[in-house]
Amino acid sequence: MNEPLSELMGTAMDKIQSMVSSNTCIGDPIVTADGTTLVPVSRVSYGFASGGNDKAGGSAKTGVWGGGGAAERVEPVGFLLIRDGGARMVSIQPPAFTTADRFLDLVPELLGRLEGYLDKYRPRRKKEN
Repeated sequence: MNEPLSELMGTAMDKIQSMVSSNTCIGDPIVTADGTTLVPVSRVSYGFASGGNDKAGGSAKTGVWGGGGAAERVEPVGFLLIRDGGARMVSIQPPAFTTADRFLDLVPELLGRLEGYLDKYRPRRKKEN
């Protein structure tokens, strides 16, 4: 690959890496006066395109041209609420329209409850020496 095109694509990728980080998805924790911790959660999506051409060779018109672009979308989805030794997700998204969507929204909560139930009634294994 030609050096100018490599530089163009490398610079574009560096810019994308500077835009997107784990702090973009999971924000800084906020602690309230009563000890509750709220952690903002966002959905991040981004796209990238780059292209170019090298007109070097037998052509009368020589040179390199190229272009690139990137876009990022950050959409807040809710808060992770941490209180009294437990955590739960509080969504700020509009409510689900269909039964299937509502079920998918409830899956994490249902799994958490099921795990708590199983832990409560699961027989304890004896440690072997």
